Amino acid sequence: MKALLVGEFRQGKVEESTYELVGFAKQYGFDHVMFIVAKEGVDIKYDSKLYLADADKYGEYNPDAHKKLIEQVVEKENPDYIVFSHSSYGWDMAFRVAADLKVAPISEVVEYKDGSFIVPCCNSKFRREVKPKTEKAVITLQGGAFQPVAEGTPQIEKIDIEVPESGVEFVGYRVPEKKGVDLTKAEIIVSVGRGVGKKENIQLEEELAKVLGAELGASRPVVDAGWLDQSHQVGTTGQTVAPKLYIACGISGAIQHIAGMKKSGFVVAINTDKDAPIREIADVFVVADVNEFVPVLTQKLKSA
Repeated sequence: MKALLVGEFRQGKVEESTYELVGFAKQYGFDHVMFIVAKEGVDIKYDSKLYLADADKYGEYNPDAHKKLIEQVVEKENPDYIVFSHSSYGWDMAFRVAADLKVAPISEVVEYKDGSFIVPCCNSKFRREVKPKTEKAVITLQGGAFQPVAEGTPQIEKIDIEVPESGVEFVGYRVPEKKGVDLTKAEIIVSVGRGVGKKENIQLEEELAKVLGAELGASRPVVDAGWLDQSHQVGTTGQTVAPKLYIACGISGAIQHIAGMKKSGFVVAINTDKDAPIREIADVFVVADVNEFVPVLTQKLKSA
């Protein structure tokens, strides 16, 4: 099987998610080549053929031009799978390419098994096994689902086309205004999940955070429920953090959340579900009711 990996270049550098595509291909033993629109001379660690289109000519975002470039590489390489990151770029481009090629699109892949793709559903509580009916497929990979692999020197082949007229103009990136808590600088984070039960119970984690001199984080369901402000959210749609200590209270460990905190130095997870996914990355996993365990832990720390 052969995969065409579509990398991303943004504001002068290759996005880290690009290397997760490589990790996916290597994990399942696919032959692979990569395509990317980037500046010439870009530093990219990749050990196979790289089709490079000049970002100065085609822009970091030009869907009509990028689609034509990708399709030209597809014609040259005849891959079984065209693989994007599940990002704003991937969301947009994957379905444009799939519609043009008349092939199946599959989003948020977290695993591959015997020609089928595993994707999460029902807020990551369940997983579906999806098999494309077309010979080729366009897929996006969920952020954090695969270990990045950045190694080697690419064999670069430049690719060029006439720039097609486009009804879309890229005007730049807008950085969201920082509000509330900046978790990216925190050395200790006590993070709250839906397992705390209700908004009023969060005071237990707030007290623990106070004792530890920590910031208070949250999973997306907590923010969606209005229990905490969005500035507390950790994950692919929140903040990406790397504290020395991360304490996950009642968080099951959806991949989106894991992707936002997987660089933490030491992870303590407290959950009633002994099979919660977060167990896989926790250094210490406590099977307990968080509303009973946290007050005891806080009291012990106070008296230490």
